[in-house]
Amino acid sequence: MSVERIVLAFAGLMILLSLGLGVAGSPIFHHTNWIWFTAFIGVNLLQSAFTGFCPLAVILKKMGSKTGTAF
Repeated sequence: MSVERIVLAFAGLMILLSLGLGVAGSPIFHHTNWIWFTAFIGVNLLQSAFTGFCPLAVILKKMGSKTGTAF
């Protein structure tokens, strides 16, 4: 699996998890402040679209994951 696919899968998983923890109707609800984590992920995705810099991609490259063309 390439770095790009891992980054997208991880971001999607974190968004779903933080929404589950932050939305009051969820069975795994913890506290509404988890919505801030969802916003952080969204901002990070947006900035990486414009700058090409993604902290998780840097970590994955150092761990030896193969890269594609996006990062």
